Amino acid sequence: MGLIKGTFTFMQFWVDGKLPQAFTTFIHSRLRGNAFREARNSTEEKRMGWVSALDVLDADFEKTHYALGDYLIFSLRIDRKVIPPKLMKVRLMEEQRRFLAEHKQTRIGKAMNEGIKEKVRLDIMTKSDPVPSFYDVLWAVGQNKVYFSSLSDKVADDFVDLFKKTFSLGLKRTAPHEHPLVMKHKEKGGVPVEDLSLIGREFLTWLWFKSEERNGAIALGKTDEVQLHLLKRIALEAGEGEYSQGVVCSGLHAELKEGKEAIRQGKKVKEANLQLQRDRDEWEFNFKADAFYFQSLRMPTADWPETQEDTEGSLLERIYRIENAVKTIDQLYESFLAIRFSPEWAKNEKPRLATWLRKE
Repeated sequence: MGLIKGTFTFMQFWVDGKLPQAFTTFIHSRLRGNAFREARNSTEEKRMGWVSALDVLDADFEKTHYALGDYLIFSLRIDRKVIPPKLMKVRLMEEQRRFLAEHKQTRIGKAMNEGIKEKVRLDIMTKSDPVPSFYDVLWAVGQNKVYFSSLSDKVADDFVDLFKKTFSLGLKRTAPHEHPLVMKHKEKGGVPVEDLSLIGREFLTWLWFKSEERNGAIALGKTDEVQLHLLKRIALEAGEGEYSQGVVCSGLHAELKEGKEAIRQGKKVKEANLQLQRDRDEWEFNFKADAFYFQSLRMPTADWPETQEDTEGSLLERIYRIENAVKTIDQLYESFLAIRFSPEWAKNEKPRLATWLRKE
């Protein structure tokens, strides 16, 4: 699983609502009350519930722990049954011909045909096995924050619905255009709304510029700095939805000339592969600017621990590294916003960015 080992892909949510008293007892009863339960020979297209992140077969949370310090760790299991269209076509033709032969008819009425089709669908669903999927959940309780290991909107909607049903708490996705500093300037009306809606892309474009300004070194305050480089793949885009126009630069190192030309034509960096280093931590991941999604976050690997105590220690260390990566990006974003909404932007930063764009 991504949270436990390997690379970790995730979106972020803020928890909306007040935590109940007797929280530990509440969480245990609600997790078990909404745990995943198998239903053999079911006609359901989708069935979901919570399971242990450490043992996906443990839906009672008896053998494995889900509480780790200030964190709750568990997984969402979603079983789906999907009927292949060609299988449905063959089985439907067989049933239609059987019906015509039994009733000595040459055609089937519309209503009857719909009934036959539904019968065939239910029969296939009953006999077929579902395909399970697992999505890790990291709930940082003290921070009112949740990390969820999927970037699919459809899966995220299922997760939000079940989370609310289970814990009576809402979830709100993090979004760069809803940062307090952005909202403050939106209310003032000093920056065009269309620019604010794509502020995440402007930030990632700025990060590319800053990563080359001092050979990867970017200051975080007066005494702290990080190392950041863009690698392998950079996706740029102008506009949104069906009117968007994009270009992708890829290779061992992104093709700077093509990417800079795209920026000069009005495009902004929508997605990039980043290598980030801070103190002793180093990460590599694909970063999606519109929603601050982390894809395939790679951290230093460690041997899988043998005892429960070692497992918990390794998990806490891994969680620290995940949170530190997010924290570093958030701090870089706040540094960008502080400059973007100040006189410094027009006076110095924007001219320096324009000079960088002219360099081949």
